[in-house]
Amino acid sequence: MHYVNPSREVLAETLLAAGPDSPTLCAGWKTAELAAHLYIREHRMAAALGLAFKPLAKISDDATRKTADKARATAGYAKLVEAFRAGPPAMSPLKVPAVDNVANLVEFFVHTEDVRRATDRWAPRALDEDYSSALWDDLVKRAALLYRGVDLGIVLVRPDGPRHVAKRAPVSVAIVGEPSELLMHAFGRTKHALVTFEGQPDALALLESAEIGL
Repeated sequence: MHYVNPSREVLAETLLAAGPDSPTLCAGWKTAELAAHLYIREHRMAAALGLAFKPLAKISDDATRKTADKARATAGYAKLVEAFRAGPPAMSPLKVPAVDNVANLVEFFVHTEDVRRATDRWAPRALDEDYSSALWDDLVKRAALLYRGVDLGIVLVRPDGPRHVAKRAPVSVAIVGEPSELLMHAFGRTKHALVTFEGQPDALALLESAEIGL
């Protein structure tokens, strides 16, 4: 099943319910900036280049800030979220389901949780088993990149048995959790991921101080 479209709906509803000035787990961003980011990456390709190429990051950052400020100033936040909900333009490569899945399956899940988990009281969502498996499959493909800054071996372990060696090293740490929680940890939301760890104390301390994510 293609989960991107329902994930887009959930993210849009989460943003609308939160309003434009709620906190997120994205450093320096409130929900207006997050909504602007989501719109820009699909509708303004020139500005979105800064998301992939760090030398152009200022272009993307400026576009995100200006779009968010405009949405606040003109009471256009709901309109901005609805434009994101409507999906990419007709000629966008994201109209191809396979491309859409690679680009947005994880993006939409993580950003939904960036809003949900930025509050003091939250609980993990009960996810469809197939959706959870799709998140796991995507995580397995990205894990080596996401943990590249960790000077340890990393083994991702699901409670129901499957495991994936994300990185090999003489000393390793196992990170245990549901696919959704492992995904949040791998994307750097380490303090908001419901995972447990298995390893030597020195290794666990090194993991806690490591740079994780993109």
